[in-house]
Amino acid sequence: MAGRLDSASLPLLQDALAVLEQGFADLPDNPASAGNPEALRKVLLEAAARLRDNYPYFHPHYAGQMLKPPHAVARLAYALAMWINPNNHALDGGRVSSAMEKEAVAGIARMFGWGTHLGHLTSGGTMANLEALWIAGELKPGATVLASSQAHYTHGRISAVLKLPFEAVPADRFGRMDLLALERRLAAGGVGTVVATLGTTATGAVDPLPGILALRDRYGFRLHADCAYGGYYLLADNLDAPARAAFDRLREVDSLVIDPHKHGLQPYGCGCVLFRDPAVGTHYRHDSPYTYFSSSELHLGEISLECSRPGAAAVALWATERLLPLERGGTFARMLQDCRAAALALHAGLAQDARFMTAFPPELDIVVWAVRAQTVAESSRRAQEIFDSAARRGLHLALAGLPVALFGDPWGTGGTVTALRSVLMKPEHRNAVPEIVELLSASTR
Repeated sequence: MAGRLDSASLPLLQDALAVLEQGFADLPDNPASAGNPEALRKVLLEAAARLRDNYPYFHPHYAGQMLKPPHAVARLAYALAMWINPNNHALDGGRVSSAMEKEAVAGIARMFGWGTHLGHLTSGGTMANLEALWIAGELKPGATVLASSQAHYTHGRISAVLKLPFEAVPADRFGRMDLLALERRLAAGGVGTVVATLGTTATGAVDPLPGILALRDRYGFRLHADCAYGGYYLLADNLDAPARAAFDRLREVDSLVIDPHKHGLQPYGCGCVLFRDPAVGTHYRHDSPYTYFSSSELHLGEISLECSRPGAAAVALWATERLLPLERGGTFARMLQDCRAAALALHAGLAQDARFMTAFPPELDIVVWAVRAQTVAESSRRAQEIFDSAARRGLHLALAGLPVALFGDPWGTGGTVTALRSVLMKPEHRNAVPEIVELLSASTR
């Protein structure tokens, strides 16, 4: 039934566990005990009851933040691996899961057009971006890092941790990095790295990568692409021309990050960092007298700032890529296209509603809109009221403080307005848009 959690796939886990157990059939019996079964049952049921006090992140009526349910194959493969609980820091702790990680990461690299690369999984986009900027700082020590004012706030924080100067470049009317402002700052000198965001987390804007690449040719900075949220949209066939042009040039950046736990159908946390030049691995070089002894092969911990990392995340990602290959025109790509189609449909409906002001059409699957009102304060207040009213009706949206310029600044005040925001990142959102519009309209009344 619609809205219920998937439990029909659980017998498949039992079958897979039986196959896994056969691999250890030569071991003497050593049955693991979970303790008192009744006590275990009691605690599990208590946890289940607690978890009911949650938003329905798995349902298309949850259209707020970037929360996408893992695919069944990812959930099951992750759970299967937990019976062994491998650690992908060293081959001793995750022999097979490390190989699966390398294969899965290579699949992502091929998606971006990289046959050779250096990369690995991380706990998420923040750690992945930290590694990319750390390498940038090693290659261009003390030089300034630039990112759009609409880029993720962690770039400023990461730069502070790395003791690198950081500056924000203004965004244009469409939430993209302003190329003229970027060139003015580059001309002033001292810039080592520019971060291009392909899919900002606030509005889904895609920075103009072709123009940034042209500036790199002139000014010689290192170019990092933050694709944590938007990277998989490279595979979609229904992007507008500016976004398509940006994604098609991604193979030319120096490093990039992508979060499989966003659009890659993975459980949290699963990020990925990739470098085009494998030679940057020399900056990770270190020795551990007790960790790296079982193999002369490269241990993933030797090219990672993180130490212990869940092998289960690699197993889940590997299984998902086996079931849903990363190829244009495939099932996975069509799921992304459904998300963007949903966002375009919602934006079109909102644009025809006199009660709202829409920003630019969505480049990916995020829609933002403000409430039409006499003042910024009134618009912001009404947005909060609609947000609360929609939640009472079972529709869960998000709020965002956005520059009024994105809406044409009808008040002539500058500054920011509290706007409504919806991330339609579930393929099921495509068919749910009429219900969402109806619930939103009722909430606005």
